[in-house]
Amino acid sequence: MKKRIYFTLALFLSASIGFCQTPIRINEKSPTRHGPEKGSLIIIGGGTVTPEIWSKFVELAGGKDKAKLVVVTAAAGDTAALDRPAVESLKKNTGVAQVTLLHTKSLKEANSEAFVAPLREATGVFFVGGRQWRIADSYLNTLTHQAFQEVLDRGGVIAGSSAGASIQGSFLWRGDTKGPHILVGDHTQGLGFLKNSAIDQHLLRRNREFDLVEFIKQSPDLIGIGLDESTSVVVQKDSLEVLGKSYVAIYDYNTIIGNGNKHTLNNQEVNTASNGPFFFLSNGQKYDLRNRKVIQETRRQSVQTGNR
Repeated sequence: MKKRIYFTLALFLSASIGFCQTPIRINEKSPTRHGPEKGSLIIIGGGTVTPEIWSKFVELAGGKDKAKLVVVTAAAGDTAALDRPAVESLKKNTGVAQVTLLHTKSLKEANSEAFVAPLREATGVFFVGGRQWRIADSYLNTLTHQAFQEVLDRGGVIAGSSAGASIQGSFLWRGDTKGPHILVGDHTQGLGFLKNSAIDQHLLRRNREFDLVEFIKQSPDLIGIGLDESTSVVVQKDSLEVLGKSYVAIYDYNTIIGNGNKHTLNNQEVNTASNGPFFFLSNGQKYDLRNRKVIQETRRQSVQTGNR
């Protein structure tokens, strides 16, 4: 397994050249390094999605009365073509009346204007869980893929849980058709809403916290994000905030090799390096993806100083 990870960058380059399914190319140029220039991402680690996360999704989609949601069920497999429970579940959890199901295995259909019509008016998209490679097979580099990006460009929100989280990264982690135990598999290109990234889920629940370490060590340009269940990150531009019950792990090359990221706050040097190859963030904590540092809240610093 480790030998395969060592050749990650070569695999990534070959994937971006050889795995493209259609001539359509997605424009990823942006002044942001990782997050979307416009709009928001909600990346959820699987398990039960908390009311707070649903509430944030609805807020970013324009509110209950104005939101127009699309639920993408490709990850769940063939039966999801008629998966009306996914629509009803999203309606129940969000309180939004306008929810449309989007499902296909046909690249021809994914490249048709008729199929993408619901996305032209959508303010929010939700990817359900399952297997992330199925989403790539259905939509990678298609007109639908472009329409997903346009939801963000209009200021909308894209969310997803479990497989719907990993697919949002640029490198598709656990994307092998043989099973999620293969970390770098036969599908390595994600939809790239979070650029220069690899995303893992079910992190602590399935004891996966060390799985991204060697990969990021060999791929220093990428940021690794591991999310436990019932926990999410909300990403706007290059700012990430944790929302949920458990923890999010950040995998950064400098932290892994022991350098950390030093910066100055209130005339004091702050070192965000941990004593190990990754560090955890919890509910309410923020992280600067571009500069690879924890965003320290000035108010909290003042309170701590006053208590000394």
